[in-house]
Amino acid sequence: MHVMHLIHGSRRLTVAAVLFDMDGTLVDSDAAVDRSWIAWSKEYGVDPALPLAIAPGHPAADTIAKILLDADPAAIAEAAARQLALEYEDLADVTATDGAPELIAALDSRGVPWAVVTSADERLAKLRLAAADISPRILITTDDVPVGKPDPAGYLRAADLLGVAPGDCLVVEDTEPGVAAGRAAGATVAALKGVIGDLRIDSLRRITESMVGRET
Repeated sequence: MHVMHLIHGSRRLTVAAVLFDMDGTLVDSDAAVDRSWIAWSKEYGVDPALPLAIAPGHPAADTIAKILLDADPAAIAEAAARQLALEYEDLADVTATDGAPELIAALDSRGVPWAVVTSADERLAKLRLAAADISPRILITTDDVPVGKPDPAGYLRAADLLGVAPGDCLVVEDTEPGVAAGRAAGATVAALKGVIGDLRIDSLRRITESMVGRET
């Protein structure tokens, strides 16, 4: 199996696989996500500031359960289905994030495996990844695990499917729940958007630039 070395500041890391979050990390879907929550909030008579603050990194049903406190599980499931329907329909400006295509190409050229672990369901994940022209061999969605982020189940499953120890993985995230999930899995976490992780980066280009050499 191929591994790569990264030099980030004073740190030198050996990475056997990279596990990416999707929204806001590999796929620039922030505007579409916000629009869907704003539209959902209008339908449900909710202040949109609530889901916009809570939603990043969490499955839709988890966010809604924290807002519709008196709703029973069936009502929460229905509300989550409606929110996802709004997201399925809004792909107009969804694209790859800055540096994503170059980083994926660099990993592929080095033979370093990678996967996507997202808080979206399978249908939404495939729609957004297709819009961004990204085709992961391994995709873990909320349909594949019993509980979403910040639980590490998704990252642990991705590492297992890649045949790599979680501690040898680099997780790339842009939310606090995602960072918590990666750390709970035992991985090193690179964090975007000012989120505190083991490595703080402002673009995926920083990972590509930090790669050195090649080993098998």
